[in-house]
Amino acid sequence: MSRPTKCRMICRFPQTLEFIPTKNGGDIEPVILTVDEYETIRLIDRERLSQEQCSQRMQVARTTVQKIYDSARKKLADALVDGHPLKIEGGEYRLCNGRNQYCGLNGCYRQEIQQVFQKPKEKAVTRIAVPYDNGLIFQHFGRTEQFKIFDIADGKMVVSEEISTRGHGHGVLPEVLNAMQADVLICGGIGGGAQAALASAGIKLYGGVTGNADTAVEALLAGTLAYSQDIQCSHHDGEHHGENCGEHHHGKGHECRHGLWMA
Repeated sequence: MSRPTKCRMICRFPQTLEFIPTKNGGDIEPVILTVDEYETIRLIDRERLSQEQCSQRMQVARTTVQKIYDSARKKLADALVDGHPLKIEGGEYRLCNGRNQYCGLNGCYRQEIQQVFQKPKEKAVTRIAVPYDNGLIFQHFGRTEQFKIFDIADGKMVVSEEISTRGHGHGVLPEVLNAMQADVLICGGIGGGAQAALASAGIKLYGGVTGNADTAVEALLAGTLAYSQDIQCSHHDGEHHGENCGEHHHGKGHECRHGLWMA
């Protein structure tokens, strides 16, 4: 019996999941780069880490990193030389919780987000976050400039406040919510990758909601909130496309993620 694949730790999800050639991109079979392959490219080629350092970050053997990296480079070459679309999805990975002992190498993105946005709360409090703009639910999660945070205790709203995202967008926002200790997100449009990141953080999603933010929270507490279980992203500005939305992952926390994926 073969040994099960060990989950590869990744620091964060890619913010852009699909790259399409300007000519005939939609008619050619895409090259699929897995999330763990993407991470080796990011760490070795972008962050300039050695393969040994990369293996420490991803918590797998150096030989494993070398195989993943070689596969990633081959796929990138195929996409560039032959003009294939490139998609990032799937793989065997788990999301770093910010406590990796090797996170000190070139700084840790997750630790920095935690330090900036950490917001303690009582155990009995449920924290609801809503992308917010002038009293309304802002409809593009990845572009929201502020969240309105509602703390709920004993089924009643006890406090609410508006918190700026400080210019962060798309793939970073689930981490911002995690640092705020949000339990629930009510939003409009949201991509599949952000959905996966929220699930990984244990944040319950109610998507496809419009209208007044306070009213939506009150409706959720009353059990009457109208939302979509199959919400799709719709405002990607060419960064990624419909087939990347609403995709699934299994489990949460430190379990491996399999299959399709992010926004």
